[in-house]
Amino acid sequence: MDFADKVLADLVARIRSLDAEIEARIAVQRRRFRYAVTRNRVRFEPEAVTEHRSYRLGLWQQMRRSPLRFILVSPVIYALIVPIAALDLFLAVYQAVCFRVYGIDRVRRGDFIAVDRHRLAYLNPLEKFNCVYCGYANGVVALAREIGARTEEYWCPIKHSRPIATPHSRYLHFVDYGDAEGYRRRQDELRAHAGSPDEPPQT
Repeated sequence: MDFADKVLADLVARIRSLDAEIEARIAVQRRRFRYAVTRNRVRFEPEAVTEHRSYRLGLWQQMRRSPLRFILVSPVIYALIVPIAALDLFLAVYQAVCFRVYGIDRVRRGDFIAVDRHRLAYLNPLEKFNCVYCGYANGVVALAREIGARTEEYWCPIKHSRPIATPHSRYLHFVDYGDAEGYRRRQDELRAHAGSPDEPPQT
């Protein structure tokens, strides 16, 4: 089944429409919680900052509330920063070398790695550190997923024989499993599309 199939194209259009609705909802929430985003910088109204500070939990108070088992396993969590940072570095090298050779546009880190929650006044230093860590770690994983998606679209744009959980952004464009003719016919088209950020490949 080609991407030109109307049912599939309509589903993709509905997904994009839902994305737009989500963004509109987020805009409503910004007004509710009294902040604005300008050039990726968050600005809260002064009254909101004052209110936030009243909800900040002291560091020692939080430590006393934390079960001992949480504290004991925390080194395991924080140790993951080493492979995550290494992955981030290798992704940068991979894109700089391989994507340039393949002619694929590089994925922007800033589209996936968001580190901003440490600016919230109701978080104590430990919570801010954890939020920085989570934003960075999950952002790197999301970045890797998109880089992998573009690579897969370039080299092996074939759907699997069985459903998979939460397929990546490009999976819907892939050729059906077992469609030998479609794979050979659309291979160049999908490779050309691998570097495109949004639109479906032309069929």
